[in-house]
Amino acid sequence: MFSVGDKVVYPMHGAGVIESIEEREILGQKQSYYVLRMPLGDMKVMIPTQNVEGIGIREVIDRRDVSKVYEILQDHDVNVTSNWNKRYRENMSKIRSGNIYEVADVVRILMKRDKEKGLSTGERKMLNSAKQILISELVLAENSEQVDVESLVNEYLSD
Repeated sequence: MFSVGDKVVYPMHGAGVIESIEEREILGQKQSYYVLRMPLGDMKVMIPTQNVEGIGIREVIDRRDVSKVYEILQDHDVNVTSNWNKRYRENMSKIRSGNIYEVADVVRILMKRDKEKGLSTGERKMLNSAKQILISELVLAENSEQVDVESLVNEYLSD
């Protein structure tokens, strides 16, 4: 399905580049794995090739789709429930979807909430995770450096 050099998104972990496809024996079972190099944190992840569809691995967005992400970050209308538990579940569902626009929405909502009322420890952790997932994909989509993308994201969120 994917090839070496492809830029893909691993929901809940972020975007990376397929470095190799290897066959490994784990617990007595031989299986083929994508070896993914994640740009943030310089981490390697192995994903069984047969689980790709179930996990929701997809290609990184096109460079021309990046502007839509920034539009989402700039939107100041935030209608979220005040019920912490429900809000947390909704945001977690958006992150798990692997959809960058949903992840951008979570980042936007949590950043706005943080400015207005502050975040709980759980929501702060969620914000950091969602932001990292978002930035990792934008870095690969734009062929940019993490620092540049991070400052651009923060700039769009502060307006």
